Amino acid sequence: METKRMRRPQQPAPAPDSEREGPFWAASAAAERKPPRLMHLHPSTALLLLASLLLICVALSGAHRSLPLDRLRGKGGTTNLPVLLHSYHDRLISSVLAMLQICLENDTFRSLGDGPKDRFLHGLLAAGFDEQSCLSRYQSVFYSKESPHVPSSYLVEKLRNYEALHKKCGPNTELYKEAVEQLKSDHGTQSTECNYVIWISYSGLGNKMLSIASAFLYALLTNRVLFIDRGFDMADLFCEPFPESSWLLPLDFPINELDSFDAKTHRGYGNMLKDKVISNSDDGGTSTHSLPAYIYLHLSHDYGDYDKLFFCEDDQRFLRSVPWLLLRSNNYFVPSLFMIPTYEQELKHLFPEKGTVFHHLGRYLFHPTNSVWGLITRYYQSYLAKADERVGIQVRTFETDAGPFQYVLDQILACTRKAKLLPDASGQDTVVSTPNTKSKAVLMTSLNSGYSENIRNMYWEHPTATGEIISVYQPSHEGYQQTEKQMHDMRALAEIYLLSLTDVLVTSAWSTFGYVAQGLGGLRPWILFKPENHTAPDPPCRRAMSIEPCFHAPPFYDCKAKTGADTGALVPYVKHCEDMSWGLKLVDQN
Repeated sequence: METKRMRRPQQPAPAPDSEREGPFWAASAAAERKPPRLMHLHPSTALLLLASLLLICVALSGAHRSLPLDRLRGKGGTTNLPVLLHSYHDRLISSVLAMLQICLENDTFRSLGDGPKDRFLHGLLAAGFDEQSCLSRYQSVFYSKESPHVPSSYLVEKLRNYEALHKKCGPNTELYKEAVEQLKSDHGTQSTECNYVIWISYSGLGNKMLSIASAFLYALLTNRVLFIDRGFDMADLFCEPFPESSWLLPLDFPINELDSFDAKTHRGYGNMLKDKVISNSDDGGTSTHSLPAYIYLHLSHDYGDYDKLFFCEDDQRFLRSVPWLLLRSNNYFVPSLFMIPTYEQELKHLFPEKGTVFHHLGRYLFHPTNSVWGLITRYYQSYLAKADERVGIQVRTFETDAGPFQYVLDQILACTRKAKLLPDASGQDTVVSTPNTKSKAVLMTSLNSGYSENIRNMYWEHPTATGEIISVYQPSHEGYQQTEKQMHDMRALAEIYLLSLTDVLVTSAWSTFGYVAQGLGGLRPWILFKPENHTAPDPPCRRAMSIEPCFHAPPFYDCKAKTGADTGALVPYVKHCEDMSWGLKLVDQN
């Protein structure tokens, strides 16, 4: 059957919005033209006003970014405040206006309309970082809506304890050096104070972020230190998440060629069990030979039945004795961790809301570097900030041809209309926009530009039935996925975060890109079903049960009964995914 291709209309890229305007700027300009009435204040009153504004400015800007106090300093680093305090009151008032200008330039008042913002996310994030080295860590909260999901006090305490462990056992510490020496000897019989799990860089960006979050949760549960393989560009994408230490695997790590580890690796846990190099008994597990210093865990989509025993109680008891675990995965395997009895109570305390695991861990771990954060904030301010509502649409097709395809466009439009996310473009030309007309900015992400171009032209050529103004934007269209290419990954990460900043979200079935965006944003998306036979499905989409990602390749095995089982029916908080019938995802029981 021949696939129907869509025409691709040419459309110039939208121009950025004009420079920021507002009452504060207008007041500042007026102050330059005419002496303000504040000049008539008594000096003591003016001084009190100055002090109050200074306190407000420092407090607010401290919640957003550091106040540039160097602009108030004189030569030699001495402060100018004593001079101000002994000057005429008109100079005090001028200083008040100058301080207001500084606050405005630093966007101090940008989020006052939304109420106070907690830059530490209710204790999720630690203090003590150099804020300028990673602007996104404490600034991202000012671009997103307040999350209704608050991390548990137990999770917050666990994260602080982990940070202390990572600092104690991290790179260049004596304990790390001792553990490395034991690794070189390849004997794990001697107990060590620090145990490790090494995440091996693998697959596309969305898969990487999901598997890193999974590996980190496993590290929390097993009291291990997580290192991530740098891969091609991990250090260029993400800031360090842990204070006073690095999560990047040291360059002199003695095991080379980590990217060569796969399902056939002899040191793989499944292969060692199958070949009887090691054995695991019900009473705790024994080794037929000396315990190895490291074991490779293959948890990717192509893992075998013996590899899947990783998710069983007895196997976890055995692995606890191995100092170094090397893990390679392209999966979000968190749902199966919830079904291991050893970790059940701990996970219950960590995540009373089971459907928020990635939301909390993702916001804790993944802070874009300043280069990526610049891509995010410049695009957001230029195209999305002024809209009354932001609609995210993430399009991912799995056809061999890049498209665009008419049936995919039809499905997108059917879904957004059914869910009342976008209006019909069937209004009368006599409809006149008013100052109170609602505006919607549609952010589309896709490897192909054809879908956004057609939707943009539709709303340009035809008025909406509701009178709403619809603007459609797409940051990039790479044509095809280019894994391990730095600029491609930087743009991909920027687009994931931009999607997470929208008010409502539409994602594509099976797409880890969309899973990460919904998790970071705390958004329960409408999921576009995967088309079959080049036909738009009916219904076109459905609302997700939770904001959690889907585990695409879970084991179908009951460890206790030692038989095959439907793992999506064993506990009430793990269900099959909406977009993949055999996948698993966490949901809240209510």
